[in-house]
Amino acid sequence: MNAIYGIKNCDTMKKAFAWLDEHGIPYDFHDFKKSGVNSARLHAWCKVLGWKTLLNTRGTTWRKLTPEEQEITTQSKAVQLMQTYPSLIKRPVVETAGGHLLVGFEPATWASFVRNADE
Repeated sequence: MNAIYGIKNCDTMKKAFAWLDEHGIPYDFHDFKKSGVNSARLHAWCKVLGWKTLLNTRGTTWRKLTPEEQEITTQSKAVQLMQTYPSLIKRPVVETAGGHLLVGFEPATWASFVRNADE
């Protein structure tokens, strides 16, 4: 089973849900705005992806941070900030049934890694 993490009302998430549904791909959804995301999972994602890949610096939440908060030099500080402000995590994050970790919605990439349960 694929697990998809994000924020339900995000436009990119809506596109991702539509793509998964259109391709008949089952998934478990975790809304980290409502349920949060634990430090261990964020650190594991950062270890694979790098915290700079995972951190959303293009959204309004980032722009609202103070210059001091935006001065991130370590993974631990990035993880702490993402836990405090889940909107700072790029969306979606997908843990595929095949053990891959994807961030962002790229249909061509997803087609290569996200599998239908029938396959």
